[in-house]
Amino acid sequence: MQRPHKKLDVWLESVALATHLYQVTEKFPRTEIYGLTSQMRRAAVSIPSNIAEGAARASSKEFAQFLNIAGGSLSELDTQLEIAGNLRYLSNDEKQIIDQKIGSIAQKLAGLINHVKKKISEK
Repeated sequence: MQRPHKKLDVWLESVALATHLYQVTEKFPRTEIYGLTSQMRRAAVSIPSNIAEGAARASSKEFAQFLNIAGGSLSELDTQLEIAGNLRYLSNDEKQIIDQKIGSIAQKLAGLINHVKKKISEK
């Protein structure tokens, strides 16, 4: 049986982003292992995790709540990306690639939230 979240493009993209973030943060200074590296990894993992947890819930209202939490984690990651860029832990090209992935996920997440909210209002 396929789990419902695995059908969602936004979940697939956010898993890919989290995986990419783990690889990128391997190059961060060791002094950041408990700082920015850990924060970015946790925020990145939180995005697909909350999408999956919400998709498994019984109600659309709960799903929307978890999608909003995923959106919050995405915003956290966006902020942490800016800080990592300012500290020059990332090249401009790498920062731009991640920024584009965040933008794509944000757009898909907003669309899914709107879809789920529409289902709630139709009830």
